[in-house]
Amino acid sequence: MKLVVDMNLSIAWVGGLESQGFSVAHWSTIGLRDATDEAIMDWARANSAIVLTRDLDFGVALTRQGLIAPSVIQLRCGRIEHERHLTVVARVLTDHRGSLEAGAIVTIEDERVRVRILDPDFPT
Repeated sequence: MKLVVDMNLSIAWVGGLESQGFSVAHWSTIGLRDATDEAIMDWARANSAIVLTRDLDFGVALTRQGLIAPSVIQLRCGRIEHERHLTVVARVLTDHRGSLEAGAIVTIEDERVRVRILDPDFPT
């Protein structure tokens, strides 16, 4: 699975997720630091990557436009604790692989994980 980490998250996510077997790039190594969300989404879609972000705009854009890609993992926690949340993100990538490959918005909150499938033909 390939991921692109949004600018609003630390570059430390790259090493942490790579150490768990995922292919990861931080947006700062790919494109302009002030790129639009649309540019990041276009790159992720073209490269079959999942967007990891704290930003709700990605999910909103997918929903409004009726798109099923790229999948997005949104961290909606009060305070991001890298070690703790790294484990949660890795577990989400493993446990929800099928949903993420089909097209999904996964929201990680302090006490729960919510998965919204974007592909209407995907069995739930």
